[in-house]
Amino acid sequence: MSTAAKLTLAGTSLATIGIVLFVHRQQKLDQAAMHAGVIRDMEQQRVKKERMVDFEMQRQLEEQYRKLQTVSDSTDGQVRAK
Repeated sequence: MSTAAKLTLAGTSLATIGIVLFVHRQQKLDQAAMHAGVIRDMEQQRVKKERMVDFEMQRQLEEQYRKLQTVSDSTDGQVRAK
């Protein structure tokens, strides 16, 4: 095999190995980014669930308070108990 052929083979082999390593690294980075997105979504769902629990608790408290006292709006925008 000639020197030019050996250099061409070595160059294409190195380029191929470099491309494969680059693509592999990109896939790992993309996978890590997607995993971070899943973690972020799970955190958002957890916060949303906590807010819904708080909202439900506030709604139940409001129901209990409305049973204990009647509240009506006055003409000047103030709320007073009857």
